[in-house]
Amino acid sequence: MKTIQIFQKKIKPILLLLMFSPLATVAQTAYQLTQSGSSSVKVTGTSNVHDWSMTSKQFESTGTFNFNSLGEMTAVTALKFTLAIKSLKSGKSAMDERTYKTLNATEFPKISYRLNFATVTIVQANRYSIQTTGILTIAGKTQSFSMKVMALVNADGSISCHGSENLMLTDYGIEPPSFMLGAMKVGNNLVIHFEFDYAKVSSAK
Repeated sequence: MKTIQIFQKKIKPILLLLMFSPLATVAQTAYQLTQSGSSSVKVTGTSNVHDWSMTSKQFESTGTFNFNSLGEMTAVTALKFTLAIKSLKSGKSAMDERTYKTLNATEFPKISYRLNFATVTIVQANRYSIQTTGILTIAGKTQSFSMKVMALVNADGSISCHGSENLMLTDYGIEPPSFMLGAMKVGNNLVIHFEFDYAKVSSAK
C-alpha cells in the first residue's frame, strides 16, 4: 500500500505537466478548398503515339487540420474531395468525349475521395510531409488509395498542398481507351498531380 502511495505521488506531477504542456493543447480547425488560380488537378498518361494530359480547376474539398499551441500541424482528422469528370479538359474535344465515355461520366459524374487516416511529419518550419490513406471512387468502383502530400502552412493560416501518385485504370474496372479507330491506345498507368490551397472556414456570426 505504501509503495502505491509513493508511486501515485511521483506520477501525479508528471501527468499534470503533460496535461498543461503547450504541446498538449490541440486545436481542430476546419478548412475548405479555395478556387485560387494555383489549385488544380492534372492527370497525365502515355499512349503508343504520344503522352497526354487532362486538367481540371473545378472541384470541392473540405478538411479538418489539428494544430498545437505552437502552431505546428499535428494531424489531419478528416478530408473529403470531389471532382466533376467533365471538368477534366485535354484541349481536344474528341479525346475529352472519349474519356468521359470510358469513365461512364453519365452514370458516375464525379470522382470522390475520403481520407481514412494520415500521419503528419514536420520537415522544417511550417512545412510538413503527410502520408495519407483513403478511399478513392472512380466510375463507381472504390479502392484504397495511399499518397504522400507535401504541405506548407502560410503566414495567413492557409495551407498549400501538392503531390502526385500513380494509379492503374484496370484497378477501377476501366479498360484503357483507344482513339482514331484503335491507332492510338492509352496506357493503363496514370499519374494524378495536384496543387490545392485551403483556407480556414469562416465562423458563422
